[in-house]
Amino acid sequence: MRIGAHVDPADPLAEAAARGAEAVQFFLTDPQSFKNPEPRDDAERLRASDVDVFIHAPYRLNLASTNNRIRIPSRKLLMTHAVAAAAIGAKGLIVHGGHVEGGDLDAGFTNWKKAFEYAEKDGGFPLPILIENTAGGDNACARRFDNLARLWDAVGSFGAGFCLDTCHAFAGGEDLVGVVDRVKAITGRIDLIHANDSKGGFDSGQDRHDNLGNGKIDPELVVAAIRASGAPAVVETPGGVEGQRADIALLRERSGA
Repeated sequence: MRIGAHVDPADPLAEAAARGAEAVQFFLTDPQSFKNPEPRDDAERLRASDVDVFIHAPYRLNLASTNNRIRIPSRKLLMTHAVAAAAIGAKGLIVHGGHVEGGDLDAGFTNWKKAFEYAEKDGGFPLPILIENTAGGDNACARRFDNLARLWDAVGSFGAGFCLDTCHAFAGGEDLVGVVDRVKAITGRIDLIHANDSKGGFDSGQDRHDNLGNGKIDPELVVAAIRASGAPAVVETPGGVEGQRADIALLRERSGA
């Protein structure tokens, strides 16, 4: 099991070394924009490194949206980020499950399916698309696991991957005891763990990450999720190098990684 952190994109490998990380996750552009990523000068170094690289898609993407001005740019940008992520040897592109304006979740699941269908027309995505569960929203496609099952009915046959965020699951109202088994019963896989504590309480809907042991989640539940999944883990926690290095050390020690 490889454990790492979400880091600043300027020099991800230096950030990994500073944290003792075996994996890194970062954005290729401003996460609040619809900008296309630029080629990276360190692409060859990233491809040659033994550090696992994951890319997080911009937060602005909402593949489930019924608004054409959001959904269509999101669909196009997902492909451009996938191509750019593949070019640096990334193992997956993480994208949030999204939500539906107005509450018609069936439309959201259909729109997710269309995103994969359009990609298939162009030869498919060049790396795994890892859909992440989210913490809030009454009309979210991947907050509650019953809705996650409906989403997987729409996209599972296209080879979609899954990223389990422990903070999002807890704040979204899903018990972390046995969470890996429940997710795998739906998706058949977990490709990455976002190992985060939660500032918000259970079912609060608050997407507020905390350092392990400082929030509302028993760290042993996060460790148990990593062990059960066998997937790499990334902390998206505050505190910069020192805070994340401490979280990585805790996970590594308690998980036996």
